[in-house]
Amino acid sequence: MNHPALVRVTDPADPRLHDYTGLTDVRLRTVREPAEGLFMAESSNVIRRALAAGHRPRSFLMADRWLDSMADVLAEHPETPVYVADEPVLEQITGFHLHRGALAAMHRPVLPDVAGLLADARGGQGARRVAVLEDVVDHTNVGAVFRSAAALGVDAVLVTPRCADPLYRRSVRVSMGTVFQVPWTRITDWPVAATEGALGGVDVLRIHGFTVAALALSDDAVSLDDLAADPPERLALVLGAEGDGLKPRTVASADVVVKIPMAGAVDSLNVAAASAVAFWATRTA
Repeated sequence: MNHPALVRVTDPADPRLHDYTGLTDVRLRTVREPAEGLFMAESSNVIRRALAAGHRPRSFLMADRWLDSMADVLAEHPETPVYVADEPVLEQITGFHLHRGALAAMHRPVLPDVAGLLADARGGQGARRVAVLEDVVDHTNVGAVFRSAAALGVDAVLVTPRCADPLYRRSVRVSMGTVFQVPWTRITDWPVAATEGALGGVDVLRIHGFTVAALALSDDAVSLDDLAADPPERLALVLGAEGDGLKPRTVASADVVVKIPMAGAVDSLNVAAASAVAFWATRTA
């Protein structure tokens, strides 16, 4: 195909490919990508979803055989570099076999503040259901939670400072690109403010009218069935990290503690599974 910015590369060390190097090094990429203002979209479907959501490409990378199927996307971005290489060279650049069609390095957006995010949700009508992910460090689980949030009508997702990056390549892939359609941002000073007199994350949610519900095993926890039977007008569901669950301070700060009724001597679910159950039970009309 003819594209004014198509570049054929043969050297994996070509400096123009810097955005695509070391993709299998999770620790490196989770530092580099936010610092360098980018994120990666992997596969033609995810790239299309990112572009449809208004994200801007820095460049594309693919093998020759994917040019035709991506022709419409590339035509809409005639000034964006399209790097094309043989598959062995692509594997040397990225560190893995690129079998999902294409990669795109995207400009990382500036995150909105929490107040703006909550107010702008649902086309400016304001959020009614939000999820808060506290220190969920597994990218697969973060992506799965976003996919459930999109499917089950959650209006926004808030992630704490230690939570894994929703825009990391694996999170985006597992979410099937739904991370681009669910509004999200990071919530600081969680659950309470470090400075006396300042507002913590739980306080901010309450100021915006949310009942904060912590999903945790606690002696005073109410059943999710009870919460769903009489739901508050605005609800923030707080989900904790794998293994340890929510911090005791978070549980103590919540308005209500909620547990999912279970059978078979099972006392808890993986955070991704628990989120789907909670989102479905508290879905709005």
